[in-house]
Amino acid sequence: MTFRSGRHFLQIPGPTNVPDRVLRAMDQPTIDHRGPEFARLTLSILEDLKSVFKTTGDVIIFPSSGTGAWEASLVNTLSPGDKVLMFETGQFAMQWHRMAKNLGLNAEVVPNDWRHGADPAQLEKLLKEDRQHQIKAVAVVHNETSTGVTSRIPEIRKAIDRAGHPALLMVDTISSLASIDYRHDEWGVDVTVAGSQKGLMLPPGIAFNAIGPKARAAAKSSRTPKSYWNWEDILATNKSGFFPYTPATNILYGLREALRMLHEEGLETVFARHARLAEATRRTARAWGLEILCLNPEEYSNTLTALLMPEGHDADNLRQVILERYNMSLGTGLGKLQGRVFRIGHLGDFNELMLAGTLCGVEMGLAAAGVPHKQGGVLAALDYLAAGGKTQTSVQAAAKTA
Repeated sequence: MTFRSGRHFLQIPGPTNVPDRVLRAMDQPTIDHRGPEFARLTLSILEDLKSVFKTTGDVIIFPSSGTGAWEASLVNTLSPGDKVLMFETGQFAMQWHRMAKNLGLNAEVVPNDWRHGADPAQLEKLLKEDRQHQIKAVAVVHNETSTGVTSRIPEIRKAIDRAGHPALLMVDTISSLASIDYRHDEWGVDVTVAGSQKGLMLPPGIAFNAIGPKARAAAKSSRTPKSYWNWEDILATNKSGFFPYTPATNILYGLREALRMLHEEGLETVFARHARLAEATRRTARAWGLEILCLNPEEYSNTLTALLMPEGHDADNLRQVILERYNMSLGTGLGKLQGRVFRIGHLGDFNELMLAGTLCGVEMGLAAAGVPHKQGGVLAALDYLAAGGKTQTSVQAAAKTA
């Protein structure tokens, strides 16, 4: 194996880089998960998590990937044959849809071009047509990791309310939580799905459901078989700080430290940082002459950017060139986007200099792979970041006012 100096740039949209503070927090002896020290750890984490989800309700932690939290959201609230409305916003939305079908639900998918988020107007129309209220739940991916498109959850909630429909609202925040503003209670979400390996800056291994009172009520009548994912068993044990299974103890150490880091920076500052770095990435892409996959600027993701390759050029070849020459990993195109797009992750423990290095690697890779582009794209990001994330015009105007 050839030795490579320097650090590997992991610029996929998750798992993200794990901060040294979190790694050090995890690097300690495992304690008794039935003892008093562990109970104190659990209770403090469960309380602190509420501020990240922006809820006063319960948050449940599973030793699983985000896929497990998907399943928990469905099996706890619905019964076989129940109708679920889901939006085809990308690869992960479709995987959630496939899971719902496998669980015996009547999962109806609303077609989409993978370049837009869930359409609130279309949802309102479909719900108004459902006069018998056969639709029991609406499931939406907040930030589609395969496309870099963010659905407008507050507008989705308003569409459900305007239709006067009782359907549950389930939202996947796996690549948005702790990176993009999200408000479980205020936006009227009934079940929020999340994972550890993106904005929470942890390794993969734990996942979450934040659940509201309407979801708790639905769980009482759910007839879908469940055991490991059963909310009530977990909530009953959590009251004393424990779990009904062996928890991922050392990842919980890391979660405690990650929550401290988020609160030290402040969630609003975290969101602003992600927005700033995302905009710098988009400015670079435009300067290169590459097309952003997301078509609606209101739906641009602040955690990743998916870029379309010019006709006749393969995204995976570009990714391979960049990996071999510059030791940097970029996200591949998934599903029907395989080979057509590459994805730049800019989330988690990430700052301006890390982004500059990432964009430099992409620009050098475009040249090395012979991909048509305009030079100097990185300078567009540097100018924007040097101005503090403001447009040059606004900076000049501020200077004149001063």
